[in-house]
Amino acid sequence: MNGALINISGNWAHFKKPETNNNPLTHDFITKTALIGMIGAVLGIERDTMKARFPELSDDLLYGVQVKNAVRKESWGFTLRRASNLFEKAPKQMEFLKNPDFVVAVALKDFRSQLLFDQFILAIGNSEAKFTPILGLHNCPATIFLVAKGLFVEGYGEFVTKAFVTKNCNVDMSSLMQDGNHNLRLGFERIPTFQNDDFWNLPEKYVEVIYPSEQNEIPVKENRHYQFTDGSKWILI
Repeated sequence: MNGALINISGNWAHFKKPETNNNPLTHDFITKTALIGMIGAVLGIERDTMKARFPELSDDLLYGVQVKNAVRKESWGFTLRRASNLFEKAPKQMEFLKNPDFVVAVALKDFRSQLLFDQFILAIGNSEAKFTPILGLHNCPATIFLVAKGLFVEGYGEFVTKAFVTKNCNVDMSSLMQDGNHNLRLGFERIPTFQNDDFWNLPEKYVEVIYPSEQNEIPVKENRHYQFTDGSKWILI
């Protein structure tokens, strides 16, 4: 499959967990649906037009994420006021990722989205964006650059990766313990992979993943995976 590795970073990020409406919490890294929104921003696709693109790109693209640094979160308080009554206010807490930094693998599974995929990769390769790309919220601008273009080739067997793997992968915990890497911390997340044309993340399309951070690696026993042109191994969803 045609694909690319992209570096996405910023000062702050908030990828809202939908079950936390009153005091929103954030996912630990950029979700597939947030990446699709970023594609729309880079290409300058208006929100109403982008609605129909979300289910198409959710199906046509595969993605994976490497969390480059430690996941650090901070909660910030805000006072919300209603435009109809500025004296009516409500305090609100929101959780943010501090200094998020990811390598995102994106691969084209279905040629239906070939044009959008090519335009997106070309735009970030040229450091161009029609709208400001964001990390979940408009006050969290993103820095994006193209790491490499290449191919993802499907394989099967043992592998080592710095990126997330799905929960059903057979992580070689005994190997991790033998390596004596006591500083390794594994994160666990449940992330959306499909958004319909009403901007709704379908609950049945969430996927549970395990990820390392801070450039650490996790070994996986025999499992299907993808190898990129640079030799890196990925689970793509």
